[in-house]
Amino acid sequence: MHFSRFPRWRAAHLPTALEPMDRLSAELSGPRIWIKRDDCTGMSTGGNKTRKLEFLMAEAIEQGADMVITQGATQSNHARQTAACAAKLGMDCHILLEDRTGSNDPAYKFNGNVFLDNLHGATTETRAGGGDMNAEMETVAENFRAKGRKVYTIPGGGSNATGALGYANCAMELVSQADDMGLRIDRLIHATGSAGTQAGLIVGLKAINAQIPLLGIGVRAPKPKQEENVYNLALATAEKLGCPGVVQREDVVANTDYVGEGYGIPTDACIAAIELFARLEGILLDPVYSGKGAAGLIDLTRKGEFADDENIVFLHTGGSTALFGYNAVFGYDAPAAQAAE
Repeated sequence: MHFSRFPRWRAAHLPTALEPMDRLSAELSGPRIWIKRDDCTGMSTGGNKTRKLEFLMAEAIEQGADMVITQGATQSNHARQTAACAAKLGMDCHILLEDRTGSNDPAYKFNGNVFLDNLHGATTETRAGGGDMNAEMETVAENFRAKGRKVYTIPGGGSNATGALGYANCAMELVSQADDMGLRIDRLIHATGSAGTQAGLIVGLKAINAQIPLLGIGVRAPKPKQEENVYNLALATAEKLGCPGVVQREDVVANTDYVGEGYGIPTDACIAAIELFARLEGILLDPVYSGKGAAGLIDLTRKGEFADDENIVFLHTGGSTALFGYNAVFGYDAPAAQAAE
């Protein structure tokens, strides 16, 4: 795979670190667990979307766009990183935020990623949950185009074949790092939602015959739907990269046992995982993606799903700024605490 064939706006801090989590490994008494620090990619605290946006924003530049429009949930990490990239490029950014949780907590609605969206100069509007957000986005984009704006639209999560190039490239980066370290990776695990990260990774891993099983821990859709979404995007990504047929249906595996009540609603296991990573490794997870991904990793390890001599890599997709929209979930609701005194 030769990624220089594609337009790319280089903004990410790469390669991200690949580090052991020895205290967590000892706590779980299982395999040795490593972490790929894609929370440290740069652009407004970083996260997995920066890799995707390198290719997406390059297309926007190539097409002469002066505005990007995207969509996501209220506390969307993708929206925040898109707003940051647009700011750096001097483009306007407009974001449609979908209410997927029904939360009326002011911290959730206005703090965390939402605060940063606005700080980066993006304009936002909201939609009720359950609609066709990509269709809504295209309608809004047409309204701006009618006013003379040159709009480039980015799907939720940056998850199309262009965005997924970022994670096909990440697969090569990860394997190269492991080779340089003499590290045999037995399993790669990450949180999966809009499908682009998992689709890109599986294409990259299969294209270089890495023989590393990939497991996505789902945060939203039921297992059949999640795997279908990932597989279809993987096919499109492989076609774009010039390696059609490299991914088979059985290569795409998602475990959706850790979704809980729904997208963006933290489970007890998610909260426990966030606290464990913070207190043992000094690493911040988020309550929507990486927290649930880590909850799956921890539970599967405790159930003995991995051999003690295995090396498991957890890819950290970022998003810790969303924690500031969820402080009450952790019992750190300062106004409530002061009122009780």
